[in-house]
Amino acid sequence: MRRREFITLLCSVGAWPLAASAQQKPVIGFLNSGSPDAYPDRVIAFHQGLRQLGYIEGENVVVDYRWALGEYDRLPAFAAELVKRRVSVLVATGGEPAALAAKSATSTIPIVFAIGGDPIKLGLVAAYNRPGGNATGANILAAEMDGKRLALLHEMMPNVARVGLLLDPNFPAYATQLNELQQAAAIINLQAEILRAGTDGEIEAAFEIASQKHVEALILAASPFFDTRRDKLVALAASHVCRLSTIFANLLRQAAW
Repeated sequence: MRRREFITLLCSVGAWPLAASAQQKPVIGFLNSGSPDAYPDRVIAFHQGLRQLGYIEGENVVVDYRWALGEYDRLPAFAAELVKRRVSVLVATGGEPAALAAKSATSTIPIVFAIGGDPIKLGLVAAYNRPGGNATGANILAAEMDGKRLALLHEMMPNVARVGLLLDPNFPAYATQLNELQQAAAIINLQAEILRAGTDGEIEAAFEIASQKHVEALILAASPFFDTRRDKLVALAASHVCRLSTIFANLLRQAAW
């Protein structure tokens, strides 16, 4: 299947007749690494895109949702459930974990993903212009943006010398993110304290370490796990010691599309 056909599946579900009966409604499998609260804008935009082309959930199309709530190990089972249901297309959102789980679950059902890393390096596609296989999607360059956020922090707070870099070690793009952030810190001559958190307890511990290491500001790398813990992270940053100045990868709660 060609790339253009995949995009048609995502945007218009164009191969499905509007006049389908209740028994024949096509089903979209919607697989996300995070939670509905973490990505309300994406869900609203998804529904708006379908509606603009005449497809309304519950009327002429069914959307079967699976939310991992930042617990990536749940995704393979969720993907398998959607494949077993024989969905017409799998929409894998919320970063690399959902896309990889969908790809591992089926080699025949079309998959459309949205990730922040390189889909070629991850083995999701063969090439950008000719994805091959059954998957295609969008790369939003989140890893590269982590370095840009660090540069932005330095521009806004030029007197800060020690910065904490908080990453999710369970996130597939972790190594790329770490490399991008370390390179960016070296370029602008910042002392970088690497902090890792893949559980709620580790988030609290990371802030304690940041305090002990006299971190002056904090960068949170992109991660669906962090997205599902926004309130916790914001509260910790706001209350911790001198109120850590923090740049988040994704903080929006309200629809902005």
